[in-house]
Amino acid sequence: MNDDLPPQAAPPDDRHDAPGDAPSDLDGSAPGPAAKARSGGTSPRRRAREFALQGLYEWLVGGADAGVIDAHMREQPHFDRCDSTQFDAMLHGCIRDAAALDQVLARHVDRRTSLLSPVEHAALLLGAWELMHAPEVPYRVVINEAVELTKTYGGTDGHKYVNGVLDKVATQLRPAEAQAAREQRRLRKSAPA
Repeated sequence: MNDDLPPQAAPPDDRHDAPGDAPSDLDGSAPGPAAKARSGGTSPRRRAREFALQGLYEWLVGGADAGVIDAHMREQPHFDRCDSTQFDAMLHGCIRDAAALDQVLARHVDRRTSLLSPVEHAALLLGAWELMHAPEVPYRVVINEAVELTKTYGGTDGHKYVNGVLDKVATQLRPAEAQAAREQRRLRKSAPA
């Protein structure tokens, strides 16, 4: 692990907190990544997103070259358990398309993206990239994955911000899918009990 990275950018967990688990605490009082790694359970695709988030964090904070970041992430424990094809696509795609992704995000955030927390910014980049380039992944899954990453690695309420922004981005980038989901929710609410 690189000592220059803050604790929230530590190697990814093998699974996310299950309902009822205590959240990982930066002071080590709750189960951390090593304890969670022993319990297993995270899919290779989620691990790829976690490593991509950490790589983007490194890129946003330190400005390192994508190749250097890629190599660093591949040295991390449990990288062999992630979907490396997805990791490559996400990390390099987000870095390559960062300006275009930030333009999309700028319409829906309340400040310049450069002023966002690096974890939230990285999660938003990943979510926006998937909404643009991974139409096979339902938009609600994209948003949920970004929210879960932010819950794990970000600040206390950062996941709420990421959820709200990506919901608006989905309406812009996947209007038919977002409209169909809204219609389904409306029908469920109006159906007799």
